[in-house]
Parts: sequence; C-alpha cells; structure tokens
Amino acid sequence: MAEMSSKPHVLLVPSPGMGHLIPLMEVASSLVTHHNCHATLVVVSSNTSPAQSQLIRSAKTQKLYDIVELPAPSGHDSNAAGSVFTHLSAIMLDARSSLRSAISAMELRPAAMIVDLFSTAVLTVAQEFHMLKYVTLVSCAWPLTLLLYAPILDKQIDGEYLDRKELLEIPGCKPVRPEDVVKPMMNRKDREYESFLRIGKEITSMSDGILINTWEDLEPNCLKAMREHPEWKKIVRVPLYTIGPMVRLAGQSGGGPRSELLDWLDKQPSESVLYISFGSGGVLSAEQITEMAWGLELSKQRFIWVVQPPSKGGAEGNDISEYLPEGFMARTQEMGVVVTTWAPQSEILAHSSVGGFLSHCGWNSALESILNGVPMIAWPLYAEQKMVATLLVEELKVAIRPKVLPTKAVAGREEIEMLVRKIMEQKEGDAMRARAKELKASGEEALSVGGSSFNMLSELSRLCKINTEQQCQKIDTEKLD
Repeated sequence: MAEMSSKPHVLLVPSPGMGHLIPLMEVASSLVTHHNCHATLVVVSSNTSPAQSQLIRSAKTQKLYDIVELPAPSGHDSNAAGSVFTHLSAIMLDARSSLRSAISAMELRPAAMIVDLFSTAVLTVAQEFHMLKYVTLVSCAWPLTLLLYAPILDKQIDGEYLDRKELLEIPGCKPVRPEDVVKPMMNRKDREYESFLRIGKEITSMSDGILINTWEDLEPNCLKAMREHPEWKKIVRVPLYTIGPMVRLAGQSGGGPRSELLDWLDKQPSESVLYISFGSGGVLSAEQITEMAWGLELSKQRFIWVVQPPSKGGAEGNDISEYLPEGFMARTQEMGVVVTTWAPQSEILAHSSVGGFLSHCGWNSALESILNGVPMIAWPLYAEQKMVATLLVEELKVAIRPKVLPTKAVAGREEIEMLVRKIMEQKEGDAMRARAKELKASGEEALSVGGSSFNMLSELSRLCKINTEQQCQKIDTEKLD
C-alpha cells in the first residue's frame, strides 16, 4: 500500500501535446518550489515531437518533480486527421488502465489530480483513489466561458453559429463574434461538437475546482461574472483558481548549446527585430507564405521567421525556398533569418533586440510575449486562437491584426508591410509595447509572494494537505482494525 507524506503529493496528467504539457510542467514546478508539495507529472506518449522529448529529458535532469511516462494506448493513429477533442479524449480514456497501475505502484499516495480539458476521462481514476480533482484550462478565462456556456447556447440557438449575424451573448462577459467561435462549434452535426458540449459539462460536474492560466487583474470582468452573476452560479458550482501566468520563460528550458539565432540577435539594435512563428502546429498556404515574404521584405524591418512548408495551395515539400519569391533569401540576408526547424522561442522573445511578435495567438505564446513586454501582430489559425486574438487586440490593447481573419482570406503583401511597420516603427507600436510592459509587471506581481495567483496555489496546496491528513488518518484506522 502507498504511504502518505507530510508534503501533499499532487499528480498532474496533461493530454498529449506541447501546448498541454508546458503549462502543467510550470504548475508542477510552482507547487514544488513555492508551496511545499511533492509533484508527479504523468506523460502519455503519443506522436512525441523532438522538442517535447528534449523538454522531458531536461525536466528529468533537473529532478524538481517526478515524471512517469505511460505508453500510448493502442488503436490510436497519432497522425490521423480529425477532431482534436474526440481524438485526445479517446487517448486519455484508454490510458486509464495504465494510469491506475502507475498510481498503485507509487510510494507516496497522491492527494490530488490535476488534468487538462482533454483528460477529464481520467478523473474517474482520481475518484477511485480518493483524490481531489482539478481541471486546468491552459488558456485564458474568456474561452472558458464559451465552453461552459455552450450547452445553454445549444438550447437557445437554432442553426449553425457561423450563420448568425448576431453576437453570441455570454452573461456578464464580452460577447463572442460568430466567426471567432472555436472549431468544435463550427459544425453542430459533427461528433466533435458533441464532445465539446460533454467536456463543458464534465468540467464542473466531475471536478473540485477549475484552474485557469490567467490572473485576476488581466480579466477582472470575466472572472467576476463567472463567480457572481446569477446565471453563472447555476453553471459553475466549483471554485475558480486563477494561477497564471504559467509559462516557460527564458532560462527554464534546460541546458544545451546557445542557439546561433541568439548570437545573431546580439548584433541587432534594441527592439528592432520582428519574430514570426505560428507554433508547432501552425502552417500557412503556399500563397500566404509568398505574400508574407514580400510583406516582410517591403517593410525593410529585421526579422526571424520560423516557417514550415505549406498546408495547401501547393505540393508539400521540405525545401521552403520553393515557396519564397525568387531571390528573397539573397535580398534579405542582411536583415532577416529564415528558420525551417525549431527555434528557442522563450529566449528569442526575452532578447532585448526583439520588438514585435507575429503570432498564431496560442495562449502560451501570447503569455511569453506579454511577460517579455513584446507587442504582437495577431494571426490566429485554430483552436481558441481567434478569441485570444480578439482579447489581445480589443481588450488588452497589446496587438493589431489583419482586417480579415487569416483563416478566411490571404492577407496581401501591402497589408503585411503596413502591420509590420505599424508595430515596429510607429507610435501605435510604442503604445502597445508600453501596455505589454504594464501587463508584464501585473503578471509578475500576481505570481509573487502574496499575489493573487500565489495565494490561489497556496489555497490549493492547503486543501491537498488536508486531504493528505485525512487519508493518513484513514490508513492509521485501517492498521488498528
């Protein structure tokens, strides 16, 4: 039988993918470093990328928390096209048996389990072992409101959401434009939509609390509504814990040789370089790659561009030069660098020479940018990124974006040139840069001792400790019997 410890033992179970793994690694680090917990990260292997493998190796070397790797459940094609919601949820559902075995073999009995949106199926295992159960949203609070309120909208609205001209009203929160809805809501007849509604219900019905990668001062109105609005009190019956900004910053990704990109940045003027990256899963069409290249060249701004072969509009290939304007590399060799492999994003955004970020608006990337005081050109591609882009542009005032969503139309070179110049050269860019630095200070304060996010994690640790003590008493009673 597993033993108990004076330190509460917290189990963190992310679904496959870097965007899910990194935030929970940061939560584990914070619980161990600042809140006197023992933590174990359980990684379910599935199509693990080289970058993810390196991240896990680095974490093992640091030995801050334990890492248990489970084999990928059989019968799942990791490269299959289709729904992220249904695919990842199915993987985690089938991982329950191996997770159960791993927990049974642990020397220290876990007091709590923290999962992400796609791992709610394993909360039944936590229930079996009498753990507290928490769901982490690796994004911000606003997309969470859409997820939790979607079952209500499903009953209120007929037809497809995308066909609506009216905004989707969410009590006490910023309304959602139909074009900004997440992918599962784009086709109400699809299984992915059913999974989306199910997960929205499971988060509150199966958990003891919801952890959100935001902080109180970043989204005050949204958070207040979810806690106090009469409509929300019917939906959210568990505590909301704002624990952000949880993100991996420069210097936290482990050892290894220094990237040549950082050496190149050392030679550039302060805040003069635009960094362009669309995340590990973001790719552009062949036509958009060509227009992006022309826009960057016409802007005459320094850049680092991480780019992959196109998603459509041309045959796929590994040589990116096939999709760039003839002579582009030669003409821009003094002002920019094109990267076709991995780039150390955290270190790049932290470099003093970087003054802007053209981003796909993944929440991890957005937080990295904000916490380095870097304004953005919002270029959302999938998941909740359109909502994040709207938040960054309209609410937080740290980004600008194309007139038409990049998923709807190709942005031309003239518009790209204008956006790049605006963020790198003009007063509007300076104002966003100043605003980003304000939010950076706010986020750092939230995580500091006595800050709102620090206090939320302290409360979580306290509850885990109480559960640990209760389990100890139960074990002692069983021994007496």
